[in-house]
Amino acid sequence: MGGRGMEEQGWRGLLVAVLLGLPAGAVAEPVEDAGAEDADQPLTVAQEDGAQAPAPEPTSEDALDGAVAQAMPGGSQGPVRGAPEQVNEPGAPVPDAAVPGAKKKNKGPKADTLGEAPAEADKADDKGKPSQRIRVFGRVFAKGTADERAKYQRDLGIESARVGVAASLSNLEAEVSADLASKTILKDAFVRLANDAKQLRLYAGRFKSPFLQRSLESAWSLPLQGRGLVEDYLTDTNDLGGRRLGLMGEVRLKEAWGLKLSAGLFEGGEGPQGERLSEDGAARLSLRPFKFLTVGASTYLTQVIDGTQRYAAAADAELTLWGLSLTGEVARGQLALGPFMSQSVLAYWTVPVGHSGWAVQPMVGAEALQLQGGIQAQGHALTGGFNVLLADSFKAQVQAERALRPGDLEPALELSLQLATRFR
Repeated sequence: MGGRGMEEQGWRGLLVAVLLGLPAGAVAEPVEDAGAEDADQPLTVAQEDGAQAPAPEPTSEDALDGAVAQAMPGGSQGPVRGAPEQVNEPGAPVPDAAVPGAKKKNKGPKADTLGEAPAEADKADDKGKPSQRIRVFGRVFAKGTADERAKYQRDLGIESARVGVAASLSNLEAEVSADLASKTILKDAFVRLANDAKQLRLYAGRFKSPFLQRSLESAWSLPLQGRGLVEDYLTDTNDLGGRRLGLMGEVRLKEAWGLKLSAGLFEGGEGPQGERLSEDGAARLSLRPFKFLTVGASTYLTQVIDGTQRYAAAADAELTLWGLSLTGEVARGQLALGPFMSQSVLAYWTVPVGHSGWAVQPMVGAEALQLQGGIQAQGHALTGGFNVLLADSFKAQVQAERALRPGDLEPALELSLQLATRFR
């Protein structure tokens, strides 16, 4: 009976091998009929170190299962590789490795850093990011100018040499950056906490205060060399906005026209004797009713605890269609010299050249500033330029500006060339 059972088992195994396309040798050999004494003894398998471990005696069902298991690809074998016609399932996707010359899809340029361009970072949140990421980034701006105010003497130098590290977890982001070419080396040093939906956020550290659309735009994506006459006068000269130590809360509702509300308290400026003044306040609200239109309003208040001495409010809009971008911003408020008003407009057109990543970008902009206090003064600037861009890593900018800046006796012309590169 035992011999007949083993013979039937061998035929069954051979039949399975033929049906599954296996060589006959892949089928387990029939096990000789052991005696009664051997049946009670466990089978031992010799190990490499000389030890022996007990193993159960294979049965006829085990031999058949072994043949079937060898015919089917296991989890350790990984996905099926080869030409498309070798995939068992006609509708199964073919791995890239199975198609000669297949390449990974280009995901396009990466978003700018959170500290440099908060609005650009929002787009990365919408698309989804890895749950954990650490990256190093940097950029260098080299600039040469010839200014009529200095009788067109050439001035060559490194305008910016930024380097930083950003870390991103599912609900926590941190960023530290420094500019080695700036008097204030530390630029950004902050953390941002957010809920899973990225609708509620809390910033703490040193970062951009939410005031003026031109200030919040990335220096890399801005077609201008610098941020213009108005931003220089309000932020650099009168300490309204800019990067500061602070605490800020933010609410963003993508389904409600992309509503974004940011408000926070920031370190105050210095008084006439160099003393530290009380905290400043800043807030900004923006909406995107259409994909091509963004509107916003922002305000900055100094010494909100002790009584506001200087303040400003601004409204802005940005229109983008077919590579053409048009931005405008107006502001008014109270400075140390008295009330002021300002107007800024900028237009640029990005035209791709072929499919190599090159693009050209003509631009034109105009600004005006009116001081209405004890000192009646005006400022204005007209800027034109041409930029050449390579993907997201290099750009060359040629620019001419004729401007009457606060303190100038008459308008003057400034010519400049800037080369910039960055890594991410």
